[in-house]
Amino acid sequence: MVFGFGRKKKQADEADEEQEQQTEQVLFQGAVNGKEANLSSNSRLVNAGLVPAKKLISDALSRRAEMIRLTPKGKQSIVAFYIDGVPYAGDRLSPQQGLATTQMIKLLAGLNIKERRKPQSGGIKAEYQQQPYRLRVDVMPLKEGAERLIIRAQNLNQQLETPADLGFSDELRQTIREMTSHRQGILFVCGPPNSGTTTTTYAILRAIDSYLYSVYTIANTEGHTLHNITPFETNPGDDLDTTLTRIVRVEADVLFLDPLTDAATARSMFEIQKRLTMLSELKANTPADGIVKLIEWIEDPQAVAQGLHGIFTQKLVRVLCDECKQAFRPHPKLIAKAGLPPETKVLYRPPRPNPNPEPGELPPEPCQKCAGIGYYGRTALISYIEMTDAMKKLVASGPSADEIKALVRKEGMPSFQKEALRRVAEGATSLEELKRAFR
Repeated sequence: MVFGFGRKKKQADEADEEQEQQTEQVLFQGAVNGKEANLSSNSRLVNAGLVPAKKLISDALSRRAEMIRLTPKGKQSIVAFYIDGVPYAGDRLSPQQGLATTQMIKLLAGLNIKERRKPQSGGIKAEYQQQPYRLRVDVMPLKEGAERLIIRAQNLNQQLETPADLGFSDELRQTIREMTSHRQGILFVCGPPNSGTTTTTYAILRAIDSYLYSVYTIANTEGHTLHNITPFETNPGDDLDTTLTRIVRVEADVLFLDPLTDAATARSMFEIQKRLTMLSELKANTPADGIVKLIEWIEDPQAVAQGLHGIFTQKLVRVLCDECKQAFRPHPKLIAKAGLPPETKVLYRPPRPNPNPEPGELPPEPCQKCAGIGYYGRTALISYIEMTDAMKKLVASGPSADEIKALVRKEGMPSFQKEALRRVAEGATSLEELKRAFR
């Protein structure tokens, strides 16, 4: 009996089966690339992998996970769910279950299930609780033929898209409008991997007044709805310089481009920046690092100083659940230590258990909205470098990243600290969350 044999084991299995039947399962609706999964010719894989694959993704979506990671490790495959950017432990599968699940997901995503030595990327269209999802699938080869599986889930009806979704301040929106109102100059958004750079880039794009200005895009905007922003049709065989010249001729004010990844594209952008405002992503950990990289690519600090209008970065922090967050009166010493306004009377935090419960008192039921986590969703903290006269002069001299950061502090440009304290004072997030995010 101790090891699960006999009647108790049978009752447990029946209970598990009943629970699985009551749990709504995800519906797979085909690969994003349009490749149809041949289930009949892969019947053994389907029998072994379809049920655990559906259970894995259904469990993740029921918990609001935006990312699932399945990693073979020793004699088991470890599942981790990322909810609002924080990892939580999932099931532990046998190597056989992990392999079957990974291969099944690859098949549904239109990937080559026989290829296990090279990285592959694809996607699955899905539905869960009558909500449409896009599941981005990435597999990475490991030692001895094993693969790490990463699934990023995107609810197409609940996306962080607009400046309001990300909590942009009125001051930030006004700054973006001013930077994009002259039909010249370049704006970049940068940040470490998985920090929300793309999300912030699209929010900045939507902050541009596309009814007042003519906004075009030559970027791959798959999965993003952009109102009053016109896709520009490129001609086969045209290089970027030719395309940019054609865009200028149609009197475009703003152009949205794919992420900047090489020096040649950077030079093309800076050569035409006096005739067109451009927005793109840049792979750099901080805005100061991004400026140094641009100087290296362009090989002309003066051109960077004159052509760059601003470079933004972001950090996503969790938002307190509005159903269960607790108000408390902070001690004046805490207000001073945190740097909050002295007049701050009330702050908010996740719910805490009663420190002095009555005898026999049961702990409260977890919040139904956030499942007891205390947070629901994320918001963006935005920091950016604006090309003031002093900053232009410094950049033209070819500075180091540390010199740029020193001037940012001296000029009092928007920082994560200022944005973070604003969001805490508004009750959107907590001091505990800031400590976690910035540790």
